[in-house]
Amino acid sequence: MTTLLFKNARLMDPELRLDAPGDLLVMDGRIAALGQGLNAPDGARVVECCGAVLAPGLVDVHVHFRDPGQTHKETLETGCRAAAAGGFTSVITMANTKPAIDSPEAVRDCLERSRETDCRIHPAAAVTKGLSGRELTDFQALAEAGAVAFTDDGMTVGDGALFFDAMTRAAALGLPVSVHCEAPGFEGDRSMNRGDISEKLGLEGTLALAEELMIQRDLLFAEKSGAHVHVQHVSTGRGVEMIAEAKARGVHVTAEATPHHMALDETAVLKYGPNAKMSPPLRTPEDAEAICTALMEGVLDVVATDHAPHTPQEKARGMKDAPNGIIGLETSLAVCLEELCHKRGFPLTELLDRMSAAPRRAFHLPPVNLRHGSTADLVLFDPERRWIVDAAKFQSKSRNCPFDGWCLRGAVLMTVLGGREVYELDS
Repeated sequence: MTTLLFKNARLMDPELRLDAPGDLLVMDGRIAALGQGLNAPDGARVVECCGAVLAPGLVDVHVHFRDPGQTHKETLETGCRAAAAGGFTSVITMANTKPAIDSPEAVRDCLERSRETDCRIHPAAAVTKGLSGRELTDFQALAEAGAVAFTDDGMTVGDGALFFDAMTRAAALGLPVSVHCEAPGFEGDRSMNRGDISEKLGLEGTLALAEELMIQRDLLFAEKSGAHVHVQHVSTGRGVEMIAEAKARGVHVTAEATPHHMALDETAVLKYGPNAKMSPPLRTPEDAEAICTALMEGVLDVVATDHAPHTPQEKARGMKDAPNGIIGLETSLAVCLEELCHKRGFPLTELLDRMSAAPRRAFHLPPVNLRHGSTADLVLFDPERRWIVDAAKFQSKSRNCPFDGWCLRGAVLMTVLGGREVYELDS
């Protein structure tokens, strides 16, 4: 294993409240020393950072790697390469594969096959068998196999009594339930936000009410059961208000903001078409601003991409028939830097908290920091470096990205996983 000495970095760790210039030495997969003027041991690779930020690796609590069942879209290997290119060293994979991750054997298989990948995979397991919404999985067995959360993401469990039972079981295990909030019967054609633009395009669209109804239900269920509910990809200002109110009265809730729900609004479908189609859809400009504000204020706890690969052929079906979802691992950090830090003055240490420390806390993942002895899961990035997004060069198998062609500020230079260099930007 390579010994690495990072020289002249901006060492940044929100958990330790560290933001200082210095050097950092990695030996045997762990942080061996940090300070100023460190000398390189024999055989070490010296990385001259020139003031770039060196921080704990990023964590994405919501990705779809389509493996098993749809590996023409993504695999564990390609998904992890995309994650590494985006500065991520840990991800939580969703359960809606084919077949679903609804058995201990499926959880163990995912963990076993991810041992040599370029990112750590923490699988979430399904709430219901086959994501059918009819019969609960064996939560205890799934947790013992290594599942870190339960979710039927992509679907909402419409049976209230069944889902309350699920919440109660999850609470007993101390694991979060990660919820996709979309009320059955209110989802319309799932093409885009229902409003003036959908009407002009002749699409039914999806009411914001569809999301808000389920957010309110699941917050109440969490309050009564004592479960930890994690609300996925919040897209409406009213949803933010509900979460803030629930937190104020002591409900155990965390929630995520996606880069696309912060950087884009419903007008994006006019320019990017199905590559701006996801569930929940992009909402109004006011909603997008509310999501940005909520993340900066801590009402929304983490950034998550909802990385959802699809083929060009699928996305070519048009707004009504194309599948929902976009990819985002390789643009997440830069989009957030652009929208939050550069445009709105959000402190960089706070953004790193939302993208590394807070996700670890929320999902009880092993701690990673810049302390001596910590696992060397690291990202080195230049928050000022400009680059042009070229989806054709992504590590992901898929290309369904609305940010293709954008000029962004903030580039990942290197990602290190357990002391192993898993990504380095071509100079």
